[in-house]
Amino acid sequence: MASSAKKPGRPGAVRRTSRGPQVGSGGQGRQALEGKKPTPKAEDRPYHPAGKAKAAKERYAAAGGKGKPVAAQPRIAGRGPAPRGGPAARTGAPQEPARQQRRAQRGNEESEVVTGRNSVVEALRARIPATALYIAARIEYDERVKELLQLATGRGIPILEVMRPELDRLAGFDAVHQGVLLKVPPYEYAHPTDLFDEVTGRGEVPLLVALDGITDPRNLGAIIRSTAAFGGQGVIVPQRRSVGLTASAWKTSAGAAARTPVAMAPNLTSTLKALKAKGAFVIGLDGGGDTQLADLDFARGPIVIVVGSEGKGLSRLVTETCDAIVSIPISAATESLNAGIAASVTLYEISRIRTLGGK
Repeated sequence: MASSAKKPGRPGAVRRTSRGPQVGSGGQGRQALEGKKPTPKAEDRPYHPAGKAKAAKERYAAAGGKGKPVAAQPRIAGRGPAPRGGPAARTGAPQEPARQQRRAQRGNEESEVVTGRNSVVEALRARIPATALYIAARIEYDERVKELLQLATGRGIPILEVMRPELDRLAGFDAVHQGVLLKVPPYEYAHPTDLFDEVTGRGEVPLLVALDGITDPRNLGAIIRSTAAFGGQGVIVPQRRSVGLTASAWKTSAGAAARTPVAMAPNLTSTLKALKAKGAFVIGLDGGGDTQLADLDFARGPIVIVVGSEGKGLSRLVTETCDAIVSIPISAATESLNAGIAASVTLYEISRIRTLGGK
């Protein structure tokens, strides 16, 4: 029996034969062999700081340069009905169940109290709805205590005299109540676009402050106080990951929260875009900003100041939405400013520019 001849190479290997040179891909398209196009200028890139500054200047020039808000674009017929519903529908954010929205807005009812003599007097002067006024036993009756008792009696608010341990429990053991506490219903937040429309309807140039990730109620109270002091018309807080108007915020505001509305944004980025469509200029505060506060060109127009948290600063999406990132010049000995102080300095500078008519 003849043996079969073995083929050279590894058993089972597949020998591939060359099919000749392959056709390359070069030159198959008109632009395949051409060089890259020139890099666009910085001012022509929409996400570059120079591009944002150019867009803001064009909007400011379109408004006449006098702070007149730019009208929103009219809705084109045939695109469907206008959005209806709550705040989430107006800003384009996804709607949530009504129960969840009410819970987020109302918060914990036990924390809906106003403490401190100045804060309670201002709340009663502003005729904020109240359910009860608590007075510590054997309190020292100064002018403020006499006035708040008179205001509460005139409005028919029940006045209860309690011992200080009970007042500490109601106010929270870390709160300084000064012997007085006012129970109020859950705070009713305004809507940011409604607040903007209300300010422009009064013939005023909007100056609002938005908070991005601030969780300390004392910072919120200080910003509310500075906003009221320097001509601002309101403060915007996000619905998530942000502090609300708690008793500590009321106390720190020294009563300014009674006359300065606070609006709640279901989604801060969408809200800022909606305000920009109405003619507002959005500026963010950051130590590494590309624009100096003194060089702010559109301080006379409608402005929304965005203040970030002291640890993380502004979020990425909010930074991309801002027309300019503004820095405050400070000495090298100080690393950074407190969020409340940074907002106060910016509010003062914008108020000065608007009052004096120049930089």
